[in-house]
Amino acid sequence: MRFALVRAGHAVELVCDGVAALARMARQPVVELVVLDVVMPELDGLAVCRELRGRVPIVMLSSRGDELDRVLGLDLGADDYLAKPFSPRELVARVTAVLRRTGEAPAVAAARPPLAIGGDVMVDRDRHEVRVAGAPLAVTATELRLLGALAEHRGRVLSRGQLIAVAYGDDHHITARTIDTHIRNLRGKLAAAGAPVIETVHGVGYRCG
Repeated sequence: MRFALVRAGHAVELVCDGVAALARMARQPVVELVVLDVVMPELDGLAVCRELRGRVPIVMLSSRGDELDRVLGLDLGADDYLAKPFSPRELVARVTAVLRRTGEAPAVAAARPPLAIGGDVMVDRDRHEVRVAGAPLAVTATELRLLGALAEHRGRVLSRGQLIAVAYGDDHHITARTIDTHIRNLRGKLAAAGAPVIETVHGVGYRCG
């Protein structure tokens, strides 16, 4: 995997277990993306993902490819999930897609004003910030894009297909169930902060009130 990623132009550092991964992030947290195996000694990948969620994009790897494991990984904050066996080319493609989705906007892009929802929620896409009644709310990069899309089209229903296009671009691996998982996580965070602003329109999609 390292050979394939280095050949694609990435700088790669390896750690041998979950405890070492967290220690590495604490020591020097400037990492653009983590490729994280579920089965690791000392501390498994799901526990590491739980600790790193919202801090860095994560691609999960697992030999357990059933739907429950994929949903669990996404619930814990992973941006993508790749089941073994997979080709090095597919891993590189997934890493590239996640970096493209979570990377900073180009310097030439025009500044986008913050978006308000329901009076108390502010979404600042350029600063990667969500605030509820002035208090910061920790969200992942994917959650921010989804909330930003719903806020930008406030009152309109966006289908899962439209949300996939906003959050993932041309990544054809993403399913409607993945969007549902991210929306459920985002809705839970907003509700816990006192701002239940995402509404499900059954059979159609989601909207912000």
